[in-house]
Order: sequence, then structure tokens, then C-alpha cells
Amino acid sequence: MAAPDAATGRVVDGPTPKHAQLREILRRSIERELSPGSAIPSERELAQRYAVSRLTVRSAIGKLVEEGLLTRARGKGTFTATRRMELRPYLMSFTGDMRRRGLVPTTEVLARLLEIPPRTNANALGLAAGAQAYRLSRLRRADGVPLALERGWYHPGPLPGLLELDLSRSLYEQIALKYDLRFDRARQTVWAEAADRETARLLGIRTGAPLLVFRRISTARGEPAEDMTSWYRADRYQVSMQLDPTIPA
Repeated sequence: MAAPDAATGRVVDGPTPKHAQLREILRRSIERELSPGSAIPSERELAQRYAVSRLTVRSAIGKLVEEGLLTRARGKGTFTATRRMELRPYLMSFTGDMRRRGLVPTTEVLARLLEIPPRTNANALGLAAGAQAYRLSRLRRADGVPLALERGWYHPGPLPGLLELDLSRSLYEQIALKYDLRFDRARQTVWAEAADRETARLLGIRTGAPLLVFRRISTARGEPAEDMTSWYRADRYQVSMQLDPTIPA
């Protein structure tokens, strides 16, 4: 990491805490000089370079890790994070999206059950009280890196025998082949959430790390068939959309 300009790259005594000064110095270097996956100097080297304590360095780095600009690899060091992928609001499978990006998608099936869904999910699928639905939970990876956790409910009416499919492959592709059915419309809601212990373990992140959560209710031939919620790592994704001006009536 090249030393920042002397006018802006020194940590000095003043009203701004030293860890905050160092954090901004490191941020500029990460954003302007370093490519994704680059190692940064050790805590000892940074402490010597900027004449601060290792506690100050640790605090500055810790904040940048929380922001997703740095990642720690146990026994290896601290590295600049991979740039976030754009998530756009279109109806496409995870597998198709990763292939489009030139990545190799893989899927681990965590749960596949036929059971009575919670009332909220049953209502979304138009199911009667006490009716069963397929519950599917899958961990999605790209190039071996866990990116998303999916938990979904599927209407058994249009999708009989869904759980008999190879659920480690693209679900949308298999539904199209087996049932000659495609999801043609969806309503999606997005919010932010902190990772609970189990989600963090599956995604390989710390408990409390930020997540982007998407709940998508999809229809096929005009009828609701899928109610899926996906938890995406916020250090790997950002949402992008085009906004056009409204046309006055």
C-alpha cells in the first residue's frame, strides 16, 4: 500500500480521533489504489507507519471490515473486499444470473419438506387454512463462495412432485422442463437485516453482519406459485435500478 499524500495521509493530534483519521486514510487507499483481494499491511506495520498504537489500527480496520471494504482471513491477513455485484430487479434464477456473470453456480439443499406453511405464506400462495405446501431451503454459491440463503414455499397444485427434482440444479430450468411452466410475474420487497447466528454460519460471515433480504412472490399463468425469501450478503451485493420520471395523467 503506497503511503498517502503527506497533506492528507498523516495522523495528528486534534479533535478527530486518531482511529477515525486512520480509517479515512485507509479508505482512500483502498478505493483509489488497491485492486480487490489485495493484502493490506499488518497492524504492526501500519502502527509504525502512522505512529499510532496497534489498538488504534485495530479499531480503524475493524470499522472498514464492518463496512465491507476489508475482509479478514484467519491466519492469512486482511484483504480488500471483492467489489459488490449489481442486483437488478428482474425475474431470473440465481443459476442463470451467475452464469451470465461468468461464475460457476452451485447449490446445497438444506431442507425439502411438505408441510403446512405459516398463515402469511399460505395467504401469499392462495392456500386454504391447513393446506400443505412445499418448503425448500437452499444455500447458493458462486465459484465456491456462499452468496445467498433461500427459503421458499411452493404451491403443490401447479408443481406436483416438485421435491423429487434435482434441487441442487436450477429450479426454474427444471420447472420449465418438467411442467412446461415459467414464472411470468413477481412482486418483490427488499429490506435490510442483520445476520442471525445460523444465517451467518451458512454464509460464512459474522453474526450481525448486514444482509440484503428479498421476498419474492411469483406467479405462473397468473396464479401464485412461489413465495421465496432470499438473504444476500451485503458485502457482495448492491441493488441497482433505473428510475424514470412519471408521466402526468
